[in-house]
Amino acid sequence: MGTGDERDLVRRGYDALSYRYRSDDADDGQYGPWLAELDRLLPESAAVLDLGCGCGVPVARLLTRAGHTVTGADISEVQIRRARRLVPDATFVCADATELDFPLATFDAVVCFYALIHMPLTAQPDLIRRIAGWLRPGGWLVATVGDTAWTGREENWLGGPATMWWSQADASTYRMWLHQAELSVEAQERIPEGTSAHTLFWAQRPPAL
Repeated sequence: MGTGDERDLVRRGYDALSYRYRSDDADDGQYGPWLAELDRLLPESAAVLDLGCGCGVPVARLLTRAGHTVTGADISEVQIRRARRLVPDATFVCADATELDFPLATFDAVVCFYALIHMPLTAQPDLIRRIAGWLRPGGWLVATVGDTAWTGREENWLGGPATMWWSQADASTYRMWLHQAELSVEAQERIPEGTSAHTLFWAQRPPAL
């Protein structure tokens, strides 16, 4: 299966199961404390990119309510339509994250929760490097990535009529990629999920001297 087919699986999966994955009125869940900490670290009226923004809940919703300017990007047209309705004060684009392009030093933070692991593994190091360039000096990348290496798919994902696909490296590899992108890893936390886990990274572009 080529990368185009894999990306299409992800797009069609979220198109089909958008509401099953997260309802309009979903609570902040585990994201709440992470976003509260990010808000504490950000300047007022910060510019934030939410990669893999889904329906805009809770990341874009919470950060816009905190007074920040949020741009969200997601590969699923259904998710983006919902995000524009649910978070009208943010800007949303339907796009493959690996093909996005922004000017250097555009954002104070990039948030990427459970999205990088839906992208082809070979594209992930380059995307991390480009994210580092999009960050302003002192800016933050907050991302959940793989804990152990795995690539695979699941039929009838979430009990629905769709297939989902993932591809992830292990946590030490992601840490290496962050360092190679000249981001400083300030925190790393293992996030258990059932019998497996993800890893949460807080990585910062060095502040200007």
